Amino acid sequence: MLLALKVSNFAIIEEVEIEFKSGLNILSGETGSGKSVIMKSLGLLMGEKSDTQTVRAGSGQAVIEGLFDLSKRPDILNRLKELGIEADDDNLVVRRIVSAQGKNKVYLNDSLSALTSLKEIVSPLIEVTGSAVPLIEITSQHENRSLTSKAYHLDLLDQYSGVWSIRSDYESVFEKRTIIQCKINELKANLGWREQRLDFLRYQKTEIENFSPTENDGEGLENEVRVQHNSSHLIEFKTLVDELLYEGDSSVLSMLHKIEQKALYLQKVDTKLIDLLAPLFQVKSVINDVVYEIREYGKSLEVDPSEMERLEKRLSDFRGLQKKYGNTAKDILCFLEKVNDELSSLENFESSLENLDQEKEKIEKELLSMSLDMHKRRIQAARLLSQEVNAELKDLNMKGLLFEVLISKIEELSSTGISEVEFMTRVGKEDHARALAKFASGGELSRILLALKQVVGHSDKPRTYLFDEVDAGVSGETAEKVGKKLRRISKGQQVICITHLPQVAAQADSHYFVSKKVNGVRTRMDLTELTGKARVNEIARLISGEKITKTSLAHAEALISL
Repeated sequence: MLLALKVSNFAIIEEVEIEFKSGLNILSGETGSGKSVIMKSLGLLMGEKSDTQTVRAGSGQAVIEGLFDLSKRPDILNRLKELGIEADDDNLVVRRIVSAQGKNKVYLNDSLSALTSLKEIVSPLIEVTGSAVPLIEITSQHENRSLTSKAYHLDLLDQYSGVWSIRSDYESVFEKRTIIQCKINELKANLGWREQRLDFLRYQKTEIENFSPTENDGEGLENEVRVQHNSSHLIEFKTLVDELLYEGDSSVLSMLHKIEQKALYLQKVDTKLIDLLAPLFQVKSVINDVVYEIREYGKSLEVDPSEMERLEKRLSDFRGLQKKYGNTAKDILCFLEKVNDELSSLENFESSLENLDQEKEKIEKELLSMSLDMHKRRIQAARLLSQEVNAELKDLNMKGLLFEVLISKIEELSSTGISEVEFMTRVGKEDHARALAKFASGGELSRILLALKQVVGHSDKPRTYLFDEVDAGVSGETAEKVGKKLRRISKGQQVICITHLPQVAAQADSHYFVSKKVNGVRTRMDLTELTGKARVNEIARLISGEKITKTSLAHAEALISL
């Protein structure tokens, strides 16, 4: 629901702010007062292209802002979330900035957005399915995004016939079929280079498996090669350590032994001496362990030319694998696993394709059965819908105009079945049917939509309906019926309607008066919400023109009280 509209420096509007309410909102005013400008500003909120000529003379930019309540539109909230746009308090603020220099901007909740995103959220074109329900629907002589769409016609018929729940199940099955078809297409696309790909994968598999990577490959292998290359230096170091710690006459152990013997002799003089040297004697044990370990280490340092060659080749081969398949042995083994998976898929190509074809055939049988059932239900409902809409149109004084629902069967299964639905009209029984989208006028579209909404009922996703020219060519009792139908449609939703008829204006939940004032060479538009006596006066003006009489005032009060 549109809670508020603020327009600045747009056409003849200097600044206007309107707080719309739920139910029926009526805009009235003299011809040329600027009511159409309000509709144009609402069109910008729906994603219409902007025009620099609409920027008020002398201003740098025009700004149009709309505040929407999304508390009953979780579908819109989800789409905003997908776009990464926060919607605090379930509200959406749409802001269009139209620059006189041609640089225009779109903001959704203060997030700079593309015009396409605005259209997707507020007024998506319904072309394939009815899954995208707009926030605003407009019917006028120049603009109608829904009633001229065949997909919208199908949506209304399915809502009327009770097919909607069946169609939802059908769409889920159709999505499975789409996924399977994508897999089939992918397999067939790979058919041309399958053998070439198999040869390449087998080569990769053989290369990795022949090498057989282990955890030691990498730093461990590099260290082994480094040790082999420097074995002579390491052997010299081992010999030096053995000599200095153990073997030599002046080795550390030899010196410690002399100290120990002297201390044992002198302990007779002072027993504390042994305690003081105890840590030093413990070092002997540590040195013995080190000497043992260094001798064992030395045994592995014997130079084996064949082993060195083997290690160098393995390191070279591993570095070659690293360049192709991954930095570590673990990465290379993971790559091998992927190769094996792809090999399995390609080697079992025929069986995989056959299984997918069988699964697709099974699903298509199910889809065909469901689509035939929906088609039958739609044909039955189309007759009833036509009868009920024509009764409503007759009530709206659209004599001679007949509404029909044309249903044809299409060759291919679509996401909505095998039915193509189009609303048609004919002028008299002798005339041939013509497409509603091509031949209906703005006034006819508005009243046909009015009739449809009366018959079909409300959507489970409330929105704002903008009606322009719905009262064109009607008066008297018919005008009163139009007003009452608009009021009924507005229950649980929101209707914004421009009217010149007092019978329609009298049905308003909220009434706004649009006026134009000329100050020198400047023209500005004002908008005022009417209540009480002011509203009675405006309806009286609609009845009798500029000269308001006691009779017109009494008539206005009578209309409001109905």
